Amino acid sequence: MTSDQHLDAFLESQRKPCIPSSIFQMEHDMGTKSKNVSIIEQRHKCDNAKGLKAFFDGIKYGPKHLMIFGGVCPSITSIIAESLKEWNLVQLSFAATTPVLADKKKYPNFFRTVPSDNAVNPAVVKFLKHFHWRRVGTLTQDVQRFSEVRNDLTSELEKADIQIADTESFSNDPCLSVRKLRDNDVRIILGQFDENMAAKVFCCAFHENMYGIKYQWIIPGWYQLNWWKPIASSYCNVKNLLTAMEGYVAVDFEPLSTKEIRTISGLTPQQYEQEYNKMRGSAEYSKFHGFAYDGIWVIATTLQRAMDSLKRLGNPQTIRDFNYVNKDLGQIFLDSMNETNFFGVTGQVVFRNGERMGTIIFSQFQDKVEVKVGEYNAIADSLELINNTLRFQGVEPPKDRTIIQPQLRKISLPLYSILSALTVLGMFMSSAFLFFNIKNRNQKLIKMSSPYMNNLIILGGMLSYASIFLFGLDGSFVMPNTFETLCTVRTWILTVGYTTAFGAMFAKTWRVHAIFKNVKMKKKIIKDQKLLIIVGGMLLIDLCILICWQVVDPLRRTVEDYPLEPDPAGRDFAIQPLLEHCENSHMSIWLGIVYAYKGLLMLFGCFLAWETRNVSIPALNDSKYIGMSVYNVGIMCIIGAAVSFLTRDQPNVQFCIVALVIIFCSTITLCLVFVPKLITLRTNPDAATQNRRLQFTQNQKKEDSKTSTSVTSVNQANTSRLEGFQTDNHRLRMKITELDKELEEVTMQLQDTPEKTQYIKQNHIQELNNILSIRNFTDGKDSDKPLMKNQHDSRSQVPWGTTLEPSRTNKDVIEDINSPEHIQRRLSLQLPILHHAYLPSIGGVDASCASPCVSPSASPRHRHVQPSFRVMVSGL
Repeated sequence: MTSDQHLDAFLESQRKPCIPSSIFQMEHDMGTKSKNVSIIEQRHKCDNAKGLKAFFDGIKYGPKHLMIFGGVCPSITSIIAESLKEWNLVQLSFAATTPVLADKKKYPNFFRTVPSDNAVNPAVVKFLKHFHWRRVGTLTQDVQRFSEVRNDLTSELEKADIQIADTESFSNDPCLSVRKLRDNDVRIILGQFDENMAAKVFCCAFHENMYGIKYQWIIPGWYQLNWWKPIASSYCNVKNLLTAMEGYVAVDFEPLSTKEIRTISGLTPQQYEQEYNKMRGSAEYSKFHGFAYDGIWVIATTLQRAMDSLKRLGNPQTIRDFNYVNKDLGQIFLDSMNETNFFGVTGQVVFRNGERMGTIIFSQFQDKVEVKVGEYNAIADSLELINNTLRFQGVEPPKDRTIIQPQLRKISLPLYSILSALTVLGMFMSSAFLFFNIKNRNQKLIKMSSPYMNNLIILGGMLSYASIFLFGLDGSFVMPNTFETLCTVRTWILTVGYTTAFGAMFAKTWRVHAIFKNVKMKKKIIKDQKLLIIVGGMLLIDLCILICWQVVDPLRRTVEDYPLEPDPAGRDFAIQPLLEHCENSHMSIWLGIVYAYKGLLMLFGCFLAWETRNVSIPALNDSKYIGMSVYNVGIMCIIGAAVSFLTRDQPNVQFCIVALVIIFCSTITLCLVFVPKLITLRTNPDAATQNRRLQFTQNQKKEDSKTSTSVTSVNQANTSRLEGFQTDNHRLRMKITELDKELEEVTMQLQDTPEKTQYIKQNHIQELNNILSIRNFTDGKDSDKPLMKNQHDSRSQVPWGTTLEPSRTNKDVIEDINSPEHIQRRLSLQLPILHHAYLPSIGGVDASCASPCVSPSASPRHRHVQPSFRVMVSGL
C-alpha cells in the first residue's frame, strides 16, 4: 500500500461518530472554542463514560487506527490520552488547550497543533521584560483552567526574576481583590478570567481608580469580538467600562499566520482563509480551523516519515503491519511526530515535548477595537512589536510600581550660608572681646570683674559658635563615615563650650550670692582660683559622661524613612524622604543623664541669679549682667531643646532653631558681660580707679594687685540705703578728711581767743553746718536746716547789714559762744561725728563704739568731754 493509500485509509477511519470526516464539517460541528464545549456537551455532555466507551468501540469494532486525531473536551481527552501508551497510539488534538495535557510523564503520546493555554506565559514574560516591568500582580478567577495557567505563570515569572507583589483570586465578586491589588501598589496586573468576569473586573477597576497612565492590564485574548457589549450594563455603565478597559493588552495564540508565505499545502495563509470562508458559507466562524487544517498535514507528514524510516532501516514491516501491541511501529510513529517541522497556515509547526511552539499575538484595546501590536515567536523566543501601534495613555509606559525616589532631607545651602555668616560675625565679636579683655586686664575695672573668668566665658562662646558649623554638615556635604565622626565631635564641642561659658557665669553669680548672703557679717574673701576650681569640676563631670558615652555606646549614623510623598511636579513617582540622625542603642538614657545634669545646674544658676537680682556692688561691677545672662541661657536652652525635639523630621527648621538659640545665647551673654565695660572705659576711664580708692583699704589694695577679690560683708539692714547714698558718701567722706584739721583748729580758737569770735563765725560757720549736715545725712535723718544755723538763729541776732552798738554786740556774742555749756555741747556733737564717720574707713575707731571717750584711739584733747553728752552713731 502506498503512502497515499495509507492516508486515505486514515481519513476514512476518521469518519466515525464524534470525528468529522472533513475539516470543514468538523469546524461546523465544533464552532468556536467556547461554543465547541457546549456542542459536545449537548451530544456527549462531556461524559467521561460515554467518551471512553466510544473510544473502546472504535478500537474493538473499527479498522486498525494508526493515530487518533481530535479531542476537545479536557476531561475526556485527558482520560483517553493517558491510556494511549498501552495501545501504542499517538493522539493529535487541534483544540484542547488545557495545560494539564502538557505533562509528558502522564501523557507521553499526546500532541496538539494548538498552543496550550500555558504557551502564552513565556510570551507574557518576554513582554514584561521588554518594558522592564519587574514587579507584577495576578488576579485569577477560581476555575481550574485559570488556576493552572496562573501556577505555570508564577513559575515562569520566578525563573525570570520578576517579583509577584500580590496574588489575588476571586469566585464571584472581584472588587475586594482589586482593592487589595491597589493597596499593595500593583501597577501591572496579569488577569486570568473569562469575559463575563472581565466586565466585573474592569468595573471594579474603574471604581478603585486603577486605570489610566499608572496601570497596565494584561488579560486573555480569546474573548469573543465585542464581548463587553452585552454585559456592560449589568455591572456599570458602558462609558465607565470603556474608560477602564482603554489600553488593556490581550494575549492569545495566532489563529492564522499573517506572513504571505506559501505553506506546505501550496497556499498562503491568506489564500487558505479565503477558501475557508467561501466553503464555510453561513456557518459560524471558528478560530481553530487553521490548527485542524495543519493537523491533517502533521499526520500526513508523520506517516510519510514513518514509511521512510522503515525503508531506511531496512525493516520489512510496513505501516499496514501496525497493531496495538506493536511497540516498534508505535515508537516510530512517536519519533516521526516529534520531528514535525513545516510552515503551515498557522505558522511554523514544531513540537517541543509534544507542545506546539506557535506564535502568540498581542492586541491592545484602542478606541473600542482590539488592534494587533506585536507577536511572539516561541521557536526563536523573540518578541516583535509593530511600530507605533502600541499606545500608552501616558507619555511613557506605566511604571511597574510607585517609583520611590529616595531624597535625603538636607540642610538648605542658603540657610546654612546665612547662619554661618552670622556665626562668623559672632566669632569675630568674641575675638574682639578677648583682645579687649587681655589688653585691659590690668585696668581695675577689668580686674574687679575677674578677667580669667571672662576669658572662659569668651572661650565657651567661641566653642558654641563653632558647633554651628558642624550641626549644618549632613550627607549632602560629607561622606557617611565622616558624618559619624561629626556626630561625636559636635556633641563634645557644644557640651564643653556650654559648660565653660555657663560654668564661668555660674561661678561668678555664686560668688556674689555667697557675699551678699553672708549673714554672720564677717569679712569674706573668694579668690578667682576657687572659681576656676568650680568650672573645672563641671568640665570634669562633662568629660566623664562623654567618655563613658563614647566607650560604651558611641553615636552612629542612622537613616530614618518617612512616609511617601507625591512628586510636587505631578510625575509618576513618589518621594521617599530620608533623614540622617546621630543615634545609638540607648540614646534616651544618655540624653536623660546630660539633660538632668545640665538642667539641675541651670535651675541652680537661675536661682542664684534671682537671689542676687538687686545686688549692685562696684567691686562686682558685672554681677547684674551675669544674672541676666544666666536667665537668658536657661530660658533659651529649654525652649530650644523642646522645639528641636518636636521638629526632628524637619532638618531646616531644626538646624535654624538650634543655630539661632546658640547664636542668641552666646551673643547676648558676651554683650552683657563686655559691652558695659567698653562703654565705661570709653566714657569715664578713671571711674573705676576713683571708686576703688574710696571703697577699699590699703590691705585690700594689696590683695587686688594679686588679682584676687576681697569684699567686706554688707549689712542687709542698710543695703537699700547704701545703694542710694554710696556715691554721695564717698564724696562727703573726702570732704570730712579735708575739714578735720581745720575743724579742730576752729574749736581751739573758740576756747582761747574770744576776740576772734565774730571772724570765726563769719568764716567757719558754713563748714560746721556742712559737717553737722553730714552727720544728719549718714544717720538717715532729714533736716531742712543745719544745727549750727539753728543755734545761731535761736539767738536774737540782727541782720548783717544792721548797725549795732559795738560793746553790746560783742559782749552778747562772746557770752553766748564762750559759755561752758555751749562749748561742751558743740564738742560733744562735733567730735563723735568726725571720728565715727571718718576713722572706721581708715581702720581707726570701730563704728560699734558707743562713745569716743572710751575708744583707745581717741584724741587726748577730747577726753575731757563728759560721758553724759555721748552720741550713738550707727555703723556704715
